[in-house]
Amino acid sequence: MTTFDAPAGPLPAYAATPDGEGPWPGVVVVHDAFGMTDDLRRITDRFAANGYLAIAPALFRRGNRLACVVTTLRSVGKGSGPAVDDVLAAAAHLRADDRCTGKVGSVGFCMGGGFALLTAPSGVFDAAAPNYGIWPGNRAELAAACPTVASYGAADRMLPDAAAELDAQLTAGGVPHDVKEYPGVGHSFMNDWGTPWPLRFVERTAGLAYSRPESEDAWARILAFFGEHLR
Repeated sequence: MTTFDAPAGPLPAYAATPDGEGPWPGVVVVHDAFGMTDDLRRITDRFAANGYLAIAPALFRRGNRLACVVTTLRSVGKGSGPAVDDVLAAAAHLRADDRCTGKVGSVGFCMGGGFALLTAPSGVFDAAAPNYGIWPGNRAELAAACPTVASYGAADRMLPDAAAELDAQLTAGGVPHDVKEYPGVGHSFMNDWGTPWPLRFVERTAGLAYSRPESEDAWARILAFFGEHLR
């Protein structure tokens, strides 16, 4: 773990560095509502293994965890708050690192995908990868987003028709994008939380199950898109 400076004070983060010598493009990895999990660390490590200086801010570390979860989720809808500032500060932290090329992307999952969408029109990020990202408060501004690669599950009951709507908004704004909806999978299909076998039925019933084929296809698209826009 490391820390970085943000407007509300220093915040812990998980950081991963590629092998060899930089500089490298950067990626801010924004977690879902489960917070800093082993899965999130593996995702951050995977970006580093593919040549990105990666950092995952621990957004639930500003006081009581439950209060942090509520405040952080609300900030996606409001479009402002300490959590938004933390995500933007993480990008600034990467750009200030001599090992970074200055190009920085964002990637997020569910709530984190909402932050990736929220900050995509901010001018801070050079590319964004929201995965089943919840709709942010600035939904109408997405036509001015940075280049965006997005992945959704067609069986996601939380976000019906989200892929089609996002694709339409990005197309209307002339934003370079790759939006794909995967049939047969639901929400969180890229998150492998290592759920114990007795609970996997519940996970599948809730539409939250990991699916390796679709996840790997989404990973390939993200890395190809980031390769085009961040390198």
